[in-house]
Amino acid sequence: MRYRQLGVTGTQVSVLCLGAMTFGEADAKSMMHKVGSDEKESFAVLDRALEAGINFVDTADVYGQDGLSERVLGAWLAARKVRDQVVVATKGRFRMAPGPNGTGASRMRILRAIDASLKRLGTDRIDLYQIHMQDRRTPEEELVRALDDAVRAGKIVYFGASNYAAYRLMESLWVADKRGLDRFVTLQAHYNLATRALEREHVPLCTKFGLGILPWSPLASGLLTGKYRRGQAAPEGSRLAQWKERYKTFDTPRNWGIVEALDGVARDLGKSSSQVALAWLLARPVVSSVIFGARTVAQLDDNLGAGDLELPAEAVARLDAASAPELGYPYDFIKDVDGAW
Repeated sequence: MRYRQLGVTGTQVSVLCLGAMTFGEADAKSMMHKVGSDEKESFAVLDRALEAGINFVDTADVYGQDGLSERVLGAWLAARKVRDQVVVATKGRFRMAPGPNGTGASRMRILRAIDASLKRLGTDRIDLYQIHMQDRRTPEEELVRALDDAVRAGKIVYFGASNYAAYRLMESLWVADKRGLDRFVTLQAHYNLATRALEREHVPLCTKFGLGILPWSPLASGLLTGKYRRGQAAPEGSRLAQWKERYKTFDTPRNWGIVEALDGVARDLGKSSSQVALAWLLARPVVSSVIFGARTVAQLDDNLGAGDLELPAEAVARLDAASAPELGYPYDFIKDVDGAW
């Protein structure tokens, strides 16, 4: 397993981060109903991940339901007595209680959410606390001050953004600099071979200001695992067989071209498609760690192969070409003139 700095911080994290979204058996009210792992299987996945050198686990208060994922992770940390071996990341911002203040990123809401996550995780601090999505109703200065206070109180060590527009992320960094406050050190965002819109604005911004990118859904909900083929239904038992409407949105010539190029590179290298898709993201210097989920130990073991896989330049170029996004204005105009944007 390789390790990298978490953004510009001095903390080292494994290049693979175990996503805990599937931990715990959620009931029918949750989007994770029937696609999660029970506590025994979740513990087995966590045990194997730690044994393989993964020291970074990401969860959120809304994963499962009523903080289920955080509670499972907290129970494992306590049972194994490994809290100081693991960089624990969680997120808050989405609805966890009724009423107008049961959601959002106001100072009142976020400080409450941090305390609730600390309790569920059974820990004295959260190593990386992330705002799950920007809140247009809350001024960034209010949010950054609240997070800075939580750092100074010892409740969180670092904080990061997730699902932010580039302009809003830049505003937050400016506020922190202007007021002498701690600032975001990471950006957790949707990024994979099939979804490269992040490269227009966010990747240049994060590169310039030293934010480490933490891609989520690196396998595009399973599309990039090698299970799916052009013109065929999703295999029974797969996540996309249950999420039929999402599978329909993936049925495009570009996506199948990416899948076929990925399969070709994987065959050439003797690796799985999942390993190559994860390794493609790790070839991006601005990526600190790639968040992937695993419902079973078998799924985890396959993905672990990306932990020390460095793709040849030719393979990266081949995948880049197959997945090249449409830039749109003004990026294509700038590229035509300057050769880059």
